[in-house]
Amino acid sequence: MTGPLDGLRVIDLTTVFSGPYTTVLLGDLGADVIKVESPGGDVVRFIGPAPTADMGPLFLTVDRNKRDVCLDLKQPDAREALGRLVEGADVLIHNMRPAAARRIGADPDTTRARNPRLVHCAISGFGSEGPYADLPAYDDVIQAASGIVPLQSSGQDEP
Repeated sequence: MTGPLDGLRVIDLTTVFSGPYTTVLLGDLGADVIKVESPGGDVVRFIGPAPTADMGPLFLTVDRNKRDVCLDLKQPDAREALGRLVEGADVLIHNMRPAAARRIGADPDTTRARNPRLVHCAISGFGSEGPYADLPAYDDVIQAASGIVPLQSSGQDEP
């Protein structure tokens, strides 16, 4: 089945939820999504009861409609393979900290040098610049940093 994004190739370097959910929607709309996983796999593969040890329900939900390739991006040969994937892609999406993206060659400067027409998307908790840019950010960290946690309280334990 084709969709409005048929013919669009997306390189998915995302993990956990925000990124995989973004890219599964692109796949649902017809994009050719190539998910790049580390040798250990996306951590959500192993969460929850699963039909097999590495196919947890969240992984099955947000990683459908994707082709998968395993690359250890700490290795030079794997980073070169990523570069070749980037050359044939329309979009690259990652949810790494900026310094981590630079280390593996997934930053805008490196990827656009190989493919000037590439749309580079970075999902980050604290943005690409500033004092918190290279801090990891998950939902609970963002809630704590923003001060929203007390607002979610029922107020029953307050005097």
